[in-house]
This record gives sequence, C-alpha cells and structure tokens, in this order.
Amino acid sequence: MEKLLNIYKSIEGLSQEEALYHVNKFERITFPKKTLILKEGTVEDYLYFIDKGIIRFFVNKVHPTEPSKEITFSFIAENMFCSAYDSFITRKPCAYNVKTVQETIVYRIHHDDLQELYERSKVGNYLGRISAENLYVKKTQREISLLMHTAEERYLNLAKAYPKFIQEIPLKHIASYIGITPQALSRIRKQLL
Repeated sequence: MEKLLNIYKSIEGLSQEEALYHVNKFERITFPKKTLILKEGTVEDYLYFIDKGIIRFFVNKVHPTEPSKEITFSFIAENMFCSAYDSFITRKPCAYNVKTVQETIVYRIHHDDLQELYERSKVGNYLGRISAENLYVKKTQREISLLMHTAEERYLNLAKAYPKFIQEIPLKHIASYIGITPQALSRIRKQLL
C-alpha cells in the first residue's frame, strides 16, 4: 500500500488524513499467475493500482475455419493504474479479457467508492483524470507504434518499457502484442543478441 500512498502524498496540498482516507477505500488483492480478472462480456467494476506484477489485456479472435486465437493489445505493470476503462466508465460489458501474467498484487477500488471520492474531493477527480489521461496516452502510443514502427522497434520499445518483465512474459503474448508470429519474434531476439 506504500506505493499507492506515496502517489497520494505527492499531491500538493493534500493532508495525511485525506491521503489515508482515499487509500483506505482500496482493497488489497493477490491474484495468482494466469488469473482471469475480467472476462469479455462482463462489466468492469474496479480501478486497479498494480503494486507488483503485470496484467495483460487481450481479445479472443474467432474465425470460422481456424481455432480461436488470443490477441494481446496491452500490458500494464507495477506502479500503474489499470482497468477495462471503457467498460468501467460506460458500465457496459467489456469486449476483451484482462488476465495476470504472473502473480500480481493490486489495490482495487470499486466503481461506487471511486464515484464517492469524485464527489467528495477535488483529489478524487484529479486522480481520476490522471488515470484516464495515462490510459489514453498509452493507447495512443500503441496505435502510433503499430502504424509507424517495425516489429523489431515495437519489441525494443516493449523491452524498454518493461525491462524487469520482458523475460517473464511468454513469447506468444509478446509476439501477439507486436503483431508477429512467435517464430518471427525468436528471429528478432536472436539478431539482437
């Protein structure tokens, strides 16, 4: 909880009492490796702060003549907020899945509790805005990367963003994320050594 509390403490003008009030709305959860946190077709009820670990966002691509395939479109790691934010905001079912890559410790806040914090204080609104802005920037950077960078550049950018986790994320998920086959990713990794 210390990492989350430090984020609140860094907000200028926020008292220790107010910071603790906010942080105490969060619940600590430990998810084992490969835990499905949110299944496609369900509504996201939580905003998460990742204390330790990494979470993967993916869709199940279904084709009538081929087996279903998971397409990874995002990774979120420790010290970051995450959520199926579109579902969280709209209160409509999510079109994708959210799953842990490794054992992951999160602090989560329920949608209703967050709404109360928004109404109660400017700090709640500030953190909500910062979380939304960070998720938007990450999404935009991902889209631009898919349009402008080679697969090798996308891999290097991922390795730079997640140096601690790049060896722990299964090859098939990294390959899916950068839009290539696991075999092509193996070749890229060999060339970089």
